[in-house]
Amino acid sequence: MNFQRGRNREEPEINLIPMIDVLLVILIFMMVTTSYAKFSELQINLPEAGGEAVASTVKPINVSVDATQHYAINEQTLPAGGVTALAAALKTAAGAQTDPTIVINADAKATHQSVIDVMEAARVAGFSRITFTTQNQAQ
Repeated sequence: MNFQRGRNREEPEINLIPMIDVLLVILIFMMVTTSYAKFSELQINLPEAGGEAVASTVKPINVSVDATQHYAINEQTLPAGGVTALAAALKTAAGAQTDPTIVINADAKATHQSVIDVMEAARVAGFSRITFTTQNQAQ
């Protein structure tokens, strides 16, 4: 016997709110974990230049600094004398060169001040082209 003849049956319905919540969480997760590094790079096309290679007659000046703050210019040790003595030694090592390249070979344990002293001596001597030497890390 069917006692519920007069009642209408409710249609089943699908609730979309939990599915929308899950999709929003997935969307937020994708936005947070996506890397945008490729999109932020600048695309630069470097200019081209033609010309002949010029034979460089400039001889670099090698300044070595060890861990105990001893200096050597072109493998000749210098007596301790401060920035002015270093500047004078750089000028004599440069000879007739107006602006030679100063190559600083500093020990890894050398103090920061000893490297700054070499840079200051180069400035006092009027030399502005300074570079440093490094080595690759052992892997």
